Amino acid sequence: MKAKSNVFLVALTLFSAAAPLLAHHSFAAEFDGTKRIELTGVVTKVEWTNPHVWFYINVKDEPTGKVVNWAAEMGSPNSLMRSGWTRNTMQVGMVVTLNGSLSKDGSNRVNTNSVFVDGKKLGAASSEGERQ
Repeated sequence: MKAKSNVFLVALTLFSAAAPLLAHHSFAAEFDGTKRIELTGVVTKVEWTNPHVWFYINVKDEPTGKVVNWAAEMGSPNSLMRSGWTRNTMQVGMVVTLNGSLSKDGSNRVNTNSVFVDGKKLGAASSEGERQ
């Protein structure tokens, strides 16, 4: 009985250690690098959390006049800080322009390569890598 208990404990420990790896995704699993987009809009929310920083912008669709909220994924907070970002670099109410790759599922999500904040181009520590 004790041997079965030890085997179960070891298996549970290994599974628990691997779970965070299973939860993380690759760029190619969610985004299409061939479908590029540039969006300009007003920041409505910034989530400075691991494993990715997300921000949301309201973008006016020119043909319809409808405002659409887009979710934009960047790299981890640590990666962004290494490239000069702080929690205060982007604030709600700012107008920003992003360049990135569209979500494969057709939702209003984008993996961001770069963001223009206050007229300055900043890298986004994207899981796709930096594009020119």
